[in-house]
Amino acid sequence: MTEREVESVAYPGPGSRPFRRDLDPIAPHVIVLFGCTGDLAKRKLLPGLAYLAESELAPQIRIVGTAMDDLDTEGFRDLAHDAVQNHGMHRLAEDDWDDFAARLSYVPQGAGPEGLTSAVKEAQSQLGDDARLLHYLSVPPKAAQAVLEMLRDADLTSGARVIMEKPFGHDFESAVKLNDFVHHVFDESQVFRIDHFLGKEAAQNILAFRFANGLFEPIWNRNFIDHVQIDIPEELGLDTRASFYEATGAYKDMVVTHLMQVMAFVAMEPPTALEPRSISEEKNKVFRSMLPIHPSDVVRGQFGGYRDHPDVANDSDTETFIALRVGLDNWRWAGVPFYLRTGKRLAEGQRIISIAFKEAPRTMFPQGSGVGTQGPDHLTFDLADSSRVSLSFYGKRPGPGMRLQKLSMQFSTQETGEASDVLEAYERLILDAMRGDHTLFTTSEGIESLWERSIPLLADPPPVKPYPVGSWGPNAIHQLIAPNAWRLPFERAWREKKQ
Repeated sequence: MTEREVESVAYPGPGSRPFRRDLDPIAPHVIVLFGCTGDLAKRKLLPGLAYLAESELAPQIRIVGTAMDDLDTEGFRDLAHDAVQNHGMHRLAEDDWDDFAARLSYVPQGAGPEGLTSAVKEAQSQLGDDARLLHYLSVPPKAAQAVLEMLRDADLTSGARVIMEKPFGHDFESAVKLNDFVHHVFDESQVFRIDHFLGKEAAQNILAFRFANGLFEPIWNRNFIDHVQIDIPEELGLDTRASFYEATGAYKDMVVTHLMQVMAFVAMEPPTALEPRSISEEKNKVFRSMLPIHPSDVVRGQFGGYRDHPDVANDSDTETFIALRVGLDNWRWAGVPFYLRTGKRLAEGQRIISIAFKEAPRTMFPQGSGVGTQGPDHLTFDLADSSRVSLSFYGKRPGPGMRLQKLSMQFSTQETGEASDVLEAYERLILDAMRGDHTLFTTSEGIESLWERSIPLLADPPPVKPYPVGSWGPNAIHQLIAPNAWRLPFERAWREKKQ
């Protein structure tokens, strides 16, 4: 957000409804939600839109849902009701629900461009002549071009904005091709390639920690940092996404689209201003500096029982787990490895960024003092909704002699009076797209750079190694990171807020 926009949003105290105090009010919006009956729409998008609509954060909106399903508007409203009340962070009272339901309409994609145009024009007529269009493409990559063609044929592109879901393409060639087609329909300024991880409060807190504090900014480089871990294991399996996952895998689903975007926040140079163009340029510099990802720096895994799923091939080589070592060939980070790990059906669901600092000399401490026995000092960001940060360090254990132990200072947004003001990631990003703010979105150059660096891995991926459900992945991950060690599982639990 620009400084002007930051000043335009005010959040009240706990228990009250968020409101907006805009210097430049947002125009009313018709949001066309493609794939409105899908898993993402039901778990995140519809609940998020309901919250925004019933708060005062968003302008007046109407939502036109469209999908391949043979539904009518009442059927779509029933689906949306179940989604909001069963999956939303904020359940609606029935009076509020009735108000939101009146904003919803549905048109099947089988009605073609004419049917879509008619439904959108009807929604626009309810909002006035200044209503803008925001298209949300909650569809697989292979369906994106067909949706863009429909928008073009329906004449719904002029002045509109479009949010495109990940993954954007499946390799370098397909990403370039898709970008070229997108730019035949929309200008780049109209396109918002979404990564919901960057909409999380904790991800944005990385920028605050790095650039607002004289304690951390001077040491954020190869002279003081030994290595970085970005670790996002998932307990969840595939649910209804097996056919999608079989064609995608963990690398395309999570690493290119999420972990490397977070890595850019950790590694980027200070932008000239907290505004979209400056931040995007610094992120793109990180991607351009990435060394090609070679198979020898990657461990791929597949959890036991994956091939038993009816939508999975009996001889599937799709990875449900991946760990890799990434290098950045620039002045700040030369020689500092970035270790990335993610996978399905692992021991815990976590979202951790861990900055490991170089260790101090131990010569002054007596034998057996404990210095260095519990690894280096770490600054740890938890990207969960609680938005926690921890700084670990060695301190003297109370009592006689010089015995050291690991201590930590921790912070959580749950300990502040603003905990109730945190927006869910999709809520924040949809609101930013309505404002036209690209700060937390990915550019065409950025996504193409990542796919280009992925060419060696995608051309010759190492074979998948089996791992048990409930583990932390194949044993080979320990050789990948040696002589360092993975932070997860943590030896010490996060401290919870005392009631």
